[in-house]
Amino acid sequence: MTTATKKLSPGEPGKLKQLSAAIIVNIAVLTYGMNLGWSSPTSPTLMSNNTPVGSTPMSSDEISWLNGTLCLGALSALPLCSKLSEKFGRKKFGCLIAIPLISCWFIKLIAFNYYCLLISQYLGGIGGAMSFFLIPIYVSEISADSIRGQLGTFLVFAVNIGIVLGYTIGANLSYRLFAAFSMIPPITFFFGFIFMPETPIYLVRNNRIADATRSLMWLKNNDTSTVEHELQHLNKLANENSDKKSKIGFKDLFRDRGTTKGFIIALGLMIGQQLCGISAIAMYTSEIFKLAGSSMSPNSSAIIFGSIQVIGSFLSTIMMEKAGRRSLILVSCFGMALCHFILGAFLSLMTIGYEVDSFSWIPIVAMSFYAVTYCLGMGPAPFVVASEVFASDISSFANSVSMITLWLFAFLTIKFFPIVISAIGMAGCFYLFSLFCTFTFFFTFFIVPETKGKPIELIFAELNGCPDKLDRGYTHTCLEINDRKNSKSSNV
Repeated sequence: MTTATKKLSPGEPGKLKQLSAAIIVNIAVLTYGMNLGWSSPTSPTLMSNNTPVGSTPMSSDEISWLNGTLCLGALSALPLCSKLSEKFGRKKFGCLIAIPLISCWFIKLIAFNYYCLLISQYLGGIGGAMSFFLIPIYVSEISADSIRGQLGTFLVFAVNIGIVLGYTIGANLSYRLFAAFSMIPPITFFFGFIFMPETPIYLVRNNRIADATRSLMWLKNNDTSTVEHELQHLNKLANENSDKKSKIGFKDLFRDRGTTKGFIIALGLMIGQQLCGISAIAMYTSEIFKLAGSSMSPNSSAIIFGSIQVIGSFLSTIMMEKAGRRSLILVSCFGMALCHFILGAFLSLMTIGYEVDSFSWIPIVAMSFYAVTYCLGMGPAPFVVASEVFASDISSFANSVSMITLWLFAFLTIKFFPIVISAIGMAGCFYLFSLFCTFTFFFTFFIVPETKGKPIELIFAELNGCPDKLDRGYTHTCLEINDRKNSKSSNV
């Protein structure tokens, strides 16, 4: 064992601080999750004669545009995210997220007509996009390799907790109280995140070595030897990237084999996540429960479905560093494809008049299993993998483009799903989703590498087909630490 390994292995210090930073930054996306959950219990109230906003009930088309405006807000913000995070840094950019998130709920609180809600949803989409952009990058850049994937799963975990909170609070509190209560998380996020450190790699790339040292001292729990070793490695990475032009553009996504392959992987997983049908399943939860003969109210069925997703996200947090990203994606895609096929077959039998009363439990079981398998793999893993397959100098821009693609497909799925239902029926839609999940399964099987426990530099070098050019000492040290950790089966 090398001297460096002896210094790093016993401690790999600072995991609890890294955990606390990951939890605090994910409060932002929890707030966005509450906004997603807001629509389900609130829409019937807004469409009723006793609507709390305006003087006339809203139409179903107006409600659909409230949901679609989230995606439009996200799409308008994402092109600026990369530039802002590179100019001001991850920390200042993160603090800016609080502005649209707080404003979103404040406008809902004082809203007096439909256009106020459109503005609030637009701001909510901006805050959501900024959160989804920042969190994978920030967590990846502050985390030890052995817990990077585990902390990366917090994003979808936090979103699902937020959705369930939105379902539950909306079902039990009035419209105004719901909005007032929902301002607490973004305010908490802001006052917590201002005490978190900037990422060390960003500081080193901007020649702020003293600040990078202070950041590493906090993240590594003041372990001087670990900080010196990490700082030396980050300086080497910064020097290697110094020859590349500072202004990153779209053509740089194809500058070398590794970046191009990483871009294909990120896009494929982001598109696959949206085409697996999660938006449609969430949208038609209550209808599918009704088809199954359930007597539960729409709010109750939504809360149950959301709670199952939280359970799946929790399992993903446990399994991400044990089973690996690739394995979880494969299991997830297979499970979702099977669930979609079963739901399609059930609805097809109903359509042709087959007696299905004795099988009315199938949709509920299929939906529950779908929720778990989605959150186990395809929910969090695309964000984790996308944050691991790019070099540090282009990671921000590449993830911005990936997020634009994700939100574009989310918008298209939400807006055109009813049209597709009219064309091929709901059963046909589930068969189509099953086919998309199958495509993503084979895409992952043949193209996506396993990144569990590997330094990001090694992952990128392998994508480039030249892992031998990497710092062997640093790579050996990191992998040995992770092997020791995995052999003990320890958790954060």
